[in-house]
Formats: sequence, C-alpha cells, structure tokens
Amino acid sequence: MRVPCRREVIKTMAAVGGSVLLPGSPALRAAAPKVNFNENIIRAPKDPKEWNDFRETLEKWRADERDRLHYDDALYNRPEFAWVSSCYACCFVMMCDRMFYSPQQAKYTIESFLDHGVREFGGYDAIVLWHAYPRIGLDDRNQFDFYRDMPGGLDGLKKLSQTCHGRGVKVFIDYNPWDTGTGRETVSDLDALAATVRDIDADGIFLDTMDKGAADFRKKLDAARPGVVLEGEGALPLQDIHDHHMSWAQWFPDSEVPGVLRNKWFERRHMQHQIKRWDRDHSGELHVAWMNGSGMMVWENVFGTWVGWSERDRSILRSMLPIQRRFTEVFTEGRWTPLVETMVPNVYASQWDYNCWRLWTLINRSDKRVEGDLLKDGIWKDSPVCDLVSGREGRASKSGVLSGSIPPRGIAAFLGDLSGMRRNEVRPFLESQRNLNQRAANSTMFPALSTKLIPVTPTRKYPRTQIPPGMAEIAPAAFNMKTEFRVRECGFYESQANISGLHKPITFERNVKLSRFAIDQTLVTNAQFAEFLKSTNYHPRHPENFLKHWKSNSIPPGLEDHPVVYVDLDDARAYAKWAGKRLPTEEEWQYAAQGPDTLKYPWGSEMKPAMCNDGSTRATTPVKVFPAGRSPFGLYDMCSNVWQLTESERSDPRTRFCIIRGGSYYQAKGSDWYMDGGARPCSFAAKFLLTWAGLDRCATIGFRCVADVDE
Repeated sequence: MRVPCRREVIKTMAAVGGSVLLPGSPALRAAAPKVNFNENIIRAPKDPKEWNDFRETLEKWRADERDRLHYDDALYNRPEFAWVSSCYACCFVMMCDRMFYSPQQAKYTIESFLDHGVREFGGYDAIVLWHAYPRIGLDDRNQFDFYRDMPGGLDGLKKLSQTCHGRGVKVFIDYNPWDTGTGRETVSDLDALAATVRDIDADGIFLDTMDKGAADFRKKLDAARPGVVLEGEGALPLQDIHDHHMSWAQWFPDSEVPGVLRNKWFERRHMQHQIKRWDRDHSGELHVAWMNGSGMMVWENVFGTWVGWSERDRSILRSMLPIQRRFTEVFTEGRWTPLVETMVPNVYASQWDYNCWRLWTLINRSDKRVEGDLLKDGIWKDSPVCDLVSGREGRASKSGVLSGSIPPRGIAAFLGDLSGMRRNEVRPFLESQRNLNQRAANSTMFPALSTKLIPVTPTRKYPRTQIPPGMAEIAPAAFNMKTEFRVRECGFYESQANISGLHKPITFERNVKLSRFAIDQTLVTNAQFAEFLKSTNYHPRHPENFLKHWKSNSIPPGLEDHPVVYVDLDDARAYAKWAGKRLPTEEEWQYAAQGPDTLKYPWGSEMKPAMCNDGSTRATTPVKVFPAGRSPFGLYDMCSNVWQLTESERSDPRTRFCIIRGGSYYQAKGSDWYMDGGARPCSFAAKFLLTWAGLDRCATIGFRCVADVDE
C-alpha cells in the first residue's frame, strides 16, 4: 500500500472536517477577533466558538509579519544548526553545585550529574555553565577569569564539553554584559566570548539580562566554531529570530485557556525554554511547552538558593521529553493547530499533522484527575490510536472519540497513523513509555534540603595568664545579635530563601551567648603566614592561586605587614591549627567588632575618614596603619582592608558556603549584581559560595584567629 504524501493527507483531513487552514482562503480575510500580538504568549479567547477565527488570525499575522520583516530562515536551514529544534530540555548549572563538582573527589562529576538528569528529568539536551554571579565583584577578577580559574582551567572545561558531547548534550557558556567594573580583557567582550567558545568547544552563549546579542555576534561565532547559538534571557524581538535560534520564555503570563508562544508560532524551529525560576509549581510552564511544542529550563540550584522540583513536575517532564524528541519533525515541520476543541472542561489540546501522523497534545488545567472521553475527531472513527504517555495502543470509538486519563495538572498525548503503515515503528517507543509511566508520581511536596552548620573544633583552653601575644581577651557575654545582609539571589543562612526586596537590606536577630575567648588584634599578615610555611612546609592539596600575590614564593618587599590573601578556608584553618588557634565564629567576630555597646562601626556610629582602608589606593594596607579605627577591644581592621573568613561553614547536598565579615578595600562598581564590597558595618554579613580552592582564593579575603580561654 502506498503511503499518502503530506499534501494528500491535508486534503483528506480537510474533506472530513479536520482543522486545516489554507493560506489565502476566504476565512483568512474575514473579520478577525481582537488579538494582541505584542504579548509573548498570545492570549486565546475563552469561547471555543472563536478559536477557528483566532487560528485564522494567527496565520494571517505570521504571513504579514514575515513579509514585513523580509524574513530569511537561512540560518535555520544550515546543517550545523539542525540540533536546535530538538533541544527541549536545558539545565542551568551552578558550577559550585556539589553534584556538578565534588570537593571530596576534586573533580567534575559530570557523568553522574547527567545520569541524575536522565533519572529525574528525562535527560538534558543542553546545560548552561553558570560561573561568576553571585560571586563576581569580590575582587578584580572578571567573568572570563572565572572560567579560567575553574578546576583544570579552560582545558578542563573543554574535556567536560567533550564528555557532554559524547552523550549528546550541548554546552552553553554565560555572558554578563553588566560586568564592566572589574578587570578588563585586552580584547572586546565579543572577541573574548568567541575565544572562550573556541577554547572549550562550547555550543552556545546564554545572554544574561539581554533579549538579544549585538549584530557582530553571529559573524564572530561562525568564525570561532560552527553551529554556535545565542539564547537571551529577555523576550526576543521578532526581528531577531532569524539569527537567534533560542530564547528564554521567562515568567511569560498565560491565561486559563492556553495561549500561543508568539516566537514559536512565527518560526517553528526556534526553541524557547520556559522558566519561572523561583516558582515551586512548574505545571504552568510545562503546559505552555507541551501545547506549543517548545522546551523547558530545569533550574533547581538558583544562585545558591534551593528551588527543587516536585515529584509531579519531574514526572510530567519525564513523560513529555521522549515524545517531543521522538516526534520532533511533527512538532517543527507539521501543521500545528492550536486549541482543537475537547469534550471536558479544563482540558485543552493542540493538534499536529505531519505526513501520515496526527498527534494531539493535551493538558489538564484542573487539580483533579480527568478520565473518559477527552476529544473527538471524525477522521479517526474506529481507528488505531496510541496513548503516548501511558504507552498503550488503543482505538478511537466508532464515532471518533478518543478516551484516556490525565492526572491533576498533568498531560496526555494521542497519536494516529492515517496510513496504518507505521504502527510497528512506534511499538518499541510505547514499551519504553509504559515502563516510564510506572514511575509517575503526583506529589507536589517541595523537596526541601537541610542546611547544616559545620561544628567548630575548639582549641585547648588557654589560662588567662597564658593567652598568646597579640591577642585581646574577651569576657563571656550574652547579647541580642542583629545581622544585616543585602538581599541577593544567593540567599542567607538556609538553602531556601525569600528574595523579595532584591538588593535591599534585611536584618536577622538572635540571642547569643559567648564563652571567654581571645582574638587576634590584627589580621594574619604575610610575614606571619611565611613563618607558618617555614615551620610546617605546608603545601595545599590544590595549589592554584595559592599566595598568588607573592613573587617566586616570597613576599613582595613592603607587603610583610599587609594581611595575607589568596588563601582559602582550608589554608586558614591549617594556619590556625599550627598556631594553636581556630577561626572565629561570626558571633565572636561581630561582638569583638562592635563591643558591648553594639557600635555600628568599630569606632562609633558614623563612617569617618582615616579610620579604615577606604580603597583609594585599590590595595591592602598594613594591619596597624589605622589605630584610630580600632574596636572597643583594641582590634584593628574590623572594617575594610580585607573580608575576613569566619568559622561559619554551612552546606546542604548541593551548596557549600561560609559567612565573611568586615568588607574590603575593593568595591566593583557599575552594577547591583556585583557582590558587596567596600567598608561595611560591624553587623554586615555576606554569603560566600564555596567552589574549590583555585576560585575561593581571592585578593580581598584574609583572616584572623581566636583561642578558647579557661574561665
């Protein structure tokens, strides 16, 4: 039996009342319903009687806009970009994520990371390597330095890319256009991006905060590596679809009757990834993707804040992705009929026709399971129809009714074969879907993570008469501790965080009791750290950026009494242990800085000149150069000079961080997205995400020590 061609199929479907619109038909010239084509999701009318006119209006608008823009789809036709139309699932990866990089194993764990993606989400088609924010701005390193300072440098990232490519996963790098206040490259940002793409074999660039890239991007990327795409965070303008193969669909509002993604309707091969990163219910985004043949962004570790996906939403995506991948041609090349009428309230469907296939994607907007007759199509009377989600073969009724079951807020899919010749092709796929469907879950519970504070190991108890020199004794104290953060997307002390009021101050209060302790009057200096090295022959496990400011393993002349920097938490702990001390808890640090009168600054209630390193020299200063700025306990540099590590390390299964105090001489300017810098009040705290030694060692972080004192 000859399989009908696409033209014959469309003609047959039209003859039996199928939803087929032919360009130039009288219906397209009829009076159209009011439609706002400026919306990212074009809202559909509520009344099903208006849906046909709505579809005709969409068809006419697309034809008119393509004419107006002189639309050229040449880039979508190039073979090196063929992967784009099936890149449905993209994962946003925080490179400090402990599932992505293991501090214990000291290596990228990309294989197990991708395995987890397959198991929980149905697998990723691409990942975005997010690197700098919210850490950037702590010192002069720019966004390109962050990639260079990752484990293994650019060569390490290239090997990681090659591993991903071996598993069919594309790799994106990130571009932060607002990063203009840190150290500059010797070339333009565009040239630096193209070089990074080339050096690590990247497949795309995520344009942070941007809706599109500059006009020169395409030419430079084509010269660097074939098939590299641009994907912006903002809503991509229609006129830029021709050279931007992808875009985010971030926080796009949809109505109860599902609308149509404007850019996806305009160019079916354009891929949009739905994303509402702070939401705990992703069913709305999944509905948009399913009704529009579009993609999803999976993002659980949001800049160090945990926003995990529920079992239900993971189940929906696991069911959805294999269907989209298997029938990509149907979704990208077939005829898309948005909103075919269903037989059940709150259930909506799109229809897709390609060659002999007819595929329906259905969503259930209600919070109750729907079972029974779902939609009716006269062409399929008493014909074989597959349920692609449950993986079962069935038949339409004698009247053409398709029946099935859709979980609360869930999805369904039916597939019919007009020729009857391709049924055997999908049977292995159906078996796979049946097995997958056995794992389906409907729990919407948020998968919370527990944040643990790493216990402090006390020092030996020093008698009060034998406190080490250079330390100040502090008596036991009980006080109400008020700690201030600037609201940032990395959150505060816990895995989950409320980030409302972004960039504004937020205060935490708790009652604190402190035992007697002693604290260094000054930050540990380069000279003191050199004594430690000479005495112990200490060599860090990872030497990258260790004492980077030293020259040939020696202190540069004049910096002996400056605070030691380019040390990480392990380096500082090693020094403290050698000295018979430990790092201060942040409670001890704050009390020592503000004193019993809870001063705003170590010297009083107002910022005053000549009290601290104001950053005018853009460098550290000797640790005793500002005696007028000492705290009530006689401590130097409790405000500015360098940030100070505290023994406040916290972690959950995905993120590790510590709290740093005091501010520093350096402050990146030009964007609110930079990390906090400059001189800071005694109560101010900053969350410092930990990745690995080479990145954690900074030009602006040092430390001082404390010792426990016998009562």
